[in-house]
Amino acid sequence: MRYKIRHETIYAYAKQVDLAAHMLHLSPRPLDFQRVVRAQVTAEPTPTRTRWGLDYFGNQVCWMFLDAPHERFAVTLDAEVEIGFPSPPMPELTLPWELVAGEAMQAAAAEFAFASPMVLADSGAGAFAAPSFPPGRPIMMALLDLTARINREFAFKPGATTINTSVAEVLRLRAGVCQDFTHLMLAALRDHGLPARYVSGYLRTRPMPGQPARRGADQSHAWVSAWLGQAMGWVDLDPTNNLVVQDEHVVLAWGRDYGDISPVRGVILGGGAHSVKVGVDLEAI
Repeated sequence: MRYKIRHETIYAYAKQVDLAAHMLHLSPRPLDFQRVVRAQVTAEPTPTRTRWGLDYFGNQVCWMFLDAPHERFAVTLDAEVEIGFPSPPMPELTLPWELVAGEAMQAAAAEFAFASPMVLADSGAGAFAAPSFPPGRPIMMALLDLTARINREFAFKPGATTINTSVAEVLRLRAGVCQDFTHLMLAALRDHGLPARYVSGYLRTRPMPGQPARRGADQSHAWVSAWLGQAMGWVDLDPTNNLVVQDEHVVLAWGRDYGDISPVRGVILGGGAHSVKVGVDLEAI
């Protein structure tokens, strides 16, 4: 599949901003299954200085510095990407989840098996996941069951949570958005000793003919990448839509949680109160 992406973020400030520094995770990540045909990030006003590099997790990062007064900041990604996620393994042929947890501590994936600033250790998440992880169950079967249960038992409800809502609060509310469901699933898997990472990206805005509209398609999206062991590597699952990620998602970046890969993060001098408007369009070509 080939997609055209446009992602626009506009900040409007109540007062003048005198200085600003922004860190952007907005460039699609080149991967074996994802070819970035083109990608351009632009901003208004034009930054005084721009620098590109990679973060700890290998994601592309753009730093923008502005020293001219402004009351509005707009940043836009225009990109074209070809994707072809590998088919997931047959669930019954994957390792028992306990063996995967045991392997994890001897692998580089172990860094994603521990609590992180926005996904604190939460026994409640582990207890919620426990019915999906009976002894000896193949890990892919357990992951599919947990993904379906989150989708079924939690309401997609924009506005019910904020960017800082904890996993414990999501469990209490039984509602949230893609970030919340991703954090919940991460906490549940890590409580079982299983590596899992937070993936940010985009979901096809308009569904394929005959398919239902996807939840969270008009904003930047988030889902889980779970480790299946040394032999099988990683598989991506979208608990918001109860999907194994294959041909409707584009990867921007991954990390331990949202805080590692927020699409736009900045420090400003001045500005006062502000509003933010985000628009995303992922269109199949």
